[in-house]
Amino acid sequence: MGWGPVIDDIKRTLGTHYIAEMTNFNQKTIAVSFFLFFACIAPAITFGAIYEKATNGWIGAVEMILATAWVGIFYALLGGQPMMINGGTGPVLAFTEIIYKMSKSLDIPFLPFNAWIGIWVAAYMIIAAFTGMNRVIGFATRFTDEIFSFLIAMIFIINALGNPFSPTGLYYYFVPDHKSHEYHADNPDYSYLAAGLLSVIVCLGTVWFSFSLRKTKFSPFFYSQLGRNVVSDFAVVISIVLMTVVANVIFKSVPTETLNVPDKFSPTFSCCTASCTTAWPDYCPELSAPYRQRPWIVDLFDLNGKGWVPLMAAGPALLAFILVFLDDGITWHLINAPNHKLTHGDAYNYDTIIVGIAVAVNSMLGLPWLVAATVRSLNHIHAMAEKSPSGKILNVQETRLTQLFIHLLCAVTIFALDLLKLIPVPVLYGVFLFMGLVSLGTNTFWVRMTMFFMQPSKFPPEPFTECMSAKRIHLFTAIQLALFALLYTVKAIKTIAIAFPIVIAACIPFRMYILPKIFTAKELVMLDGEDEAIKKWLQNEEDEMLKAEEIEDLEDQNDDKGDEEEDEEEDDEAEEERDTVAPLPLPKTFSKDFDKAPSKQKPRQRRRSTSAPQGYLFAEPPQVVIRKQAQPREFEDLDRSDLFADETASGSTDDAPIRNRRGRPRRVKQVSCPTHYLIHEAKKQVDTNYFFG
Repeated sequence: MGWGPVIDDIKRTLGTHYIAEMTNFNQKTIAVSFFLFFACIAPAITFGAIYEKATNGWIGAVEMILATAWVGIFYALLGGQPMMINGGTGPVLAFTEIIYKMSKSLDIPFLPFNAWIGIWVAAYMIIAAFTGMNRVIGFATRFTDEIFSFLIAMIFIINALGNPFSPTGLYYYFVPDHKSHEYHADNPDYSYLAAGLLSVIVCLGTVWFSFSLRKTKFSPFFYSQLGRNVVSDFAVVISIVLMTVVANVIFKSVPTETLNVPDKFSPTFSCCTASCTTAWPDYCPELSAPYRQRPWIVDLFDLNGKGWVPLMAAGPALLAFILVFLDDGITWHLINAPNHKLTHGDAYNYDTIIVGIAVAVNSMLGLPWLVAATVRSLNHIHAMAEKSPSGKILNVQETRLTQLFIHLLCAVTIFALDLLKLIPVPVLYGVFLFMGLVSLGTNTFWVRMTMFFMQPSKFPPEPFTECMSAKRIHLFTAIQLALFALLYTVKAIKTIAIAFPIVIAACIPFRMYILPKIFTAKELVMLDGEDEAIKKWLQNEEDEMLKAEEIEDLEDQNDDKGDEEEDEEEDDEAEEERDTVAPLPLPKTFSKDFDKAPSKQKPRQRRRSTSAPQGYLFAEPPQVVIRKQAQPREFEDLDRSDLFADETASGSTDDAPIRNRRGRPRRVKQVSCPTHYLIHEAKKQVDTNYFFG
C-alpha cells in the first residue's frame, strides 16, 4: 500500500483547477443545471420506484432522492472529476435485488446484510486505491468502453420505449392492465388507448423539440446569437415545459401517468411493530396506520442471531466491488477520452476512495449505492461543450457549479414532492430517450452497426473505412455485438445476474489476448485506437511511403544514367560503322558455288575503308530498322505488358521493346539521315542495270 498515487490525485484535484471550477458561473451553467436536474431527478424517482418493488419497500423513492442529493453535493465539493455525475444504475439495482433474495433465503434482515456488504465494498475500494489497482482500467480500450457505454444507452432507450423484463416504457400504456390505468378504473370516460396515444405524443414531442432547439445555435433564426445560445442551452428544459403544458392543459381530459412520490419526507418502509421486521399494510392489514417508519440508521448487529454474517458478507461483496469498480472506472475512462478535450486530468485513485466512502455511508443509512452514471455524465460533458457545426467538440467548460446546483435542486425537491407530480411520466421517458440517443450518436460501435445496412462505397469517411475491407470491419462489430448480447442477457436473467460484473471484467482480457489473434496490429489501431494513436500510425505509414519513393526515384536516376552511357556507346559504334563499306554483291552463279564450297576454303571477307567519294557511293549502308514508335516517349508511357513480354514470342522483333543491358526498356531514337538513304536508293538503281555478268 502506498500514499503516492492518492496524494498525486488530491494535488491535481484541489490545485489550481479547483478555484476556476468553482467560480466559472454563466448562462450555460444555469441552463445545464436545470436540464440535468430533470435528467437526474427522473431516474432517481424511477429507480426508487423499482427499488421499492425489488426490496419490498426497504428502499424507495425518498431514499433514492436523498442519496442522489447528498452524494452529488459531496462529490461536487471534493470529487476528483467535476464532469462526473453519480446516480443509480441498472447493474447496481440488479445486484441489490440479488442481495435481497439472498437475505430472504438465509433468513437475515435485508438492511443489515446489505450494510455489511457495503462496508466490505468500501474497504475493497480503499485497498484498490492505495495499491494502484486502477492500472487495470488502463488496459481497457475503446472496445470495452463502447460495449459498456452502448449497454447503458440501450438501458435508457429500452426503459423509455418498453422494457421486456419490467413493466416500464411507452409500450405498456397500451396494455389494459397496466398499473397506470388502475387509478382511473372508476372513470367511465377513461380510455387507456387515448392515454397511451397521448403518452407517445408527449414523449416523442419532448425528443423532437430537444433535438430541434439544440440546433438553433447554428441557425439563422432569432434576433441575435445571444438569443440562439439561450434557446440552445435551455432546449431540454423548454421541451419539458411545452409537453407538460400539452398534457395538462390542452389535453387535460385525457389523464396520463404521474410520478409516484411520497407525500412527506420519511423512510419508505412502514413498520407493523416496534421491532420493525414486518411491513405495513401487507403483514398487518388490521392496522389503520403503521406503527412507525423504519429508523434512518441501520442496526448492523440485528442479524437474527447469525453472528457469522459480517464475515460471510465479504464473499458477495467481492462481486459487488468488481461491479462498482468497473462501473466507475469505465465511466471515468470514457469521460477522460481525448476527444472530449478535458484539461482537469484524471483522479482514479482519489475518486475510488470518495465513491467507497459514499457507499459505506449509504449502506449504514439504508440508502442505495450510487456509482458513476455513464449516460448522465456524457450528457453533462456534451451540454457544457462548445461544438462545431459538424458536432465535433472544440472545448468544454469544466465546472463544479453545475453538479452542485443540480443536487441542491434535488435536495430542495425532497421538501416539494407535490410539484413533481405535475410532470407526466411520458415526458420523463422522452428525456430518457433523448439522453440515450445523444449517447449513441457519440459511440463508434453504433456507427459501425449501422454500416451493416450501408453500401460499402457509401461508408462514412473514417480511417478504418479507408484502410480496411468491409468484411473485416463487420467481423469486429459482430464480436462486440455478441459480447453486448451476452452482457445484456446475463444482466436480465435474475438467476445468473450476480455474474454480470464478471462478464464486464472479461471484456478486457478478451481484447488483450483474443483479438490480436484475429486482427492485425494495424486493424486494431484503426478500429480500437484513440485518435492520436491513429494519426501517429498513419503518419508513420506516410513517412515510410515517402522514403520508399525517394529510394525508387534514386534507383531510377541511376538507371537513366546507365541508359545514357549505353546510348553513347551505341552512338560511337554507329559512327564507326559508317566508316566501313560492305562488299560488292557477287554474281548469282558465283555466289551459289561459293556457298557450296567447304567452310575452310571460303575466303576471308574483309571490309575496306572508304576514303573516296566514289567508294562511299557504292557502299551498302548498314541495316536500319524503322520502328513504328518513331517519336521518343518516356518509360512511364509504355504498356507494362509490352515491357516484359517475350520479344521472340511473335516471331518478329519489329514491335518488341528495345532493352538495355539491365533488361529495362530504353527510349527509341529516330534515325534521320537523308544522304544515307539517297545513296542507298542510287545503289538499287545500279544493281538493276548491272552488266558485268
